[in-house]
This record gives sequence, structure tokens and C-alpha cells, in this order.
Amino acid sequence: MLEILMAGGWAMLPILICSAVALAIVLERCWTLRRRSVLPPGLGDEVRNWARSGQLDPNHLTALANGSPLGELLASALAVRNRPRELIKERIEDTGRHVVHRMERYLNTLGTIALIGPLLGLLGTVIGLIRMFMDVMKGGVGDPMKMAGGIGEALICTATGLVVAIPAYVLHRYFRSKVAGYCVEMERQATELLDELTIVQQPAPRTRAAARATTESSAG
Repeated sequence: MLEILMAGGWAMLPILICSAVALAIVLERCWTLRRRSVLPPGLGDEVRNWARSGQLDPNHLTALANGSPLGELLASALAVRNRPRELIKERIEDTGRHVVHRMERYLNTLGTIALIGPLLGLLGTVIGLIRMFMDVMKGGVGDPMKMAGGIGEALICTATGLVVAIPAYVLHRYFRSKVAGYCVEMERQATELLDELTIVQQPAPRTRAAARATTESSAG
């Protein structure tokens, strides 16, 4: 295997570097984008119960925001829970953009590797073919079997580039779809909390007797 990689020439070096970077990104994203760490089970119901009972304090909100992306989104709404609904909604949207940006971290790099992997392989192949034909021009065709072997060695770069690019592209699409699914669930949880906060803000309905007493006192 080492001899095959060395036969690909210097163009194999950037391809191998890209493969190492892609592997590191995949492992990091697999760990970071675990469902349990992004959307802790039961967190939405627990936060809505907190909002309903009014058991909220700054330390509680800080711990919630640092716990998970969903917790950060819900904590941003609770931090301005006494504001009008539109302002709470704007705060959720602003925080959501930052949360999504962090969940998509390094995915552009992974997509770039998937794009340039075949190009680097093609570049190495073209350079190898040029070098081989230059040798033919200097010394003649010589042994055809040797020439065929040189072409095979030149194609190693293309094959290696595809081996790196195909998994990178598939995993890039997978992580993108995973983040999109998380965003939908987080939006649902935030909307339910927003509805809960709006209900809490609404004053209790006045009874008919209280309204009659208020009217009589005003008339007197």
C-alpha cells in the first residue's frame, strides 16, 4: 500500500492531508451532533413547567443555556419572557441563527474536500502522464509494458481522490440533513414555549361579578 501511494507522486500529499482533515471533521461532528447532546429528552416539557411555575433565576438560565443547543434557544426566550410576543420571537430567531451556525461548523470544509478531492487526483494523474510522455520523447517508446505500468501509476491519484471525495460528500449531505432535522424540532419546541409564555403573560379573565362591582364603584 505504501508503494502504491508513493507511486502517485507529490500530488498524493494534499490528497492524504484532505483525507486526514475529513476524518477529523467526521469524528468531531459525530460526537457533537449526537441527538442526546443537541435535543436532551424531556427538556422542552421541563422548561415549559418552569415557565408555568415561575421558578426561574439567572443562574438557572445560565445552566440551561450552557447545557445544549436546545437549552440555549429556550433560555434566550426565557431571558425576555416579560417582553411582548414579537420581541421574544425575534430573540429566538436571532439565537437560532447562531445555534445553527455552530451546528454546521466545519461542514463547509468537509464539502470543499469532497469537491477538490477528484480535482487533486486528476491533477496528479495529468502531471504523471505529462512526465511519462516527456520520458518517451527523450528515450523512445521502449518497453510497452513499462509504459502501461506508468499509466497505471498515474491513475492512482485519480482513484485516491475519488476514494476520499465520495465518503466526504455522502457524510456532508448526511450531516446537513441531520442539522436540518434538528432545526425543525428546535423550532417546534421554541414555538410551544413561546405559546406558554404568551399564556402566562395574559391577565386572568375578570369575572362578571368583579366587572359589575368595578362599574358600580366608578358610577358612585
